[in-house]
Amino acid sequence: MESLSERKVRARKIISLLKRAYPGAKCSLAHKTPLQLLVATILSAQCTDARVNIVTPALFARYKTARDFANADISELEALVRSTGFYHNKAKNIKSACSIIVQKHKGQVPRTMEDMLELPGVARKTANIVLGNSYGVIEGVPVDTHAIRISHLLGWSREKQQEKIERDLMALLPRRDWLKISDLFVHHGRAICIARRPKCDICPVNKLCPKIGLKKNAK
Repeated sequence: MESLSERKVRARKIISLLKRAYPGAKCSLAHKTPLQLLVATILSAQCTDARVNIVTPALFARYKTARDFANADISELEALVRSTGFYHNKAKNIKSACSIIVQKHKGQVPRTMEDMLELPGVARKTANIVLGNSYGVIEGVPVDTHAIRISHLLGWSREKQQEKIERDLMALLPRRDWLKISDLFVHHGRAICIARRPKCDICPVNKLCPKIGLKKNAK
């Protein structure tokens, strides 16, 4: 079994290879402002980023500020986000979060994890994405479905809960890569490490992946 130091060395090699494989990897949610990113990230729960990016142009044309969202007619807001799924809760959370932003933060998306977590519909994943991409504030690792699955495959975590996986990743990876690894996981999960049909033979990190090693040893 690998020691923590050995796992850290392997992790750094994997990150280096993934950066080389996806040099343009960045947040895939289209946005121009912290508020737009916050809304888009709330909508991305159990929905593809591609679908969210189809929905948000009309949404952001209709609502431009936190006050606009806070004052939105809930039925209209629901109609605009309907195709992202769970639209009742998402619309309610967006409206409520923006009400708090208007009332407590002068209409600006907060810059601290503590304040972000007070917003409805915002857990650590969303907070990490918004804080990291909008303000350069790195508090943790955004853990989405790609991060959960790939971190398990790489042997970086055995946990099932997002916050426990995040803690494992924070202990393993350099802080400078906490935000980047999330973007790399997304790109790698879409291009190569696809859940139902992984392309292990052309994976840029296959020589460092425990799952591939197990398969080879089993032959």
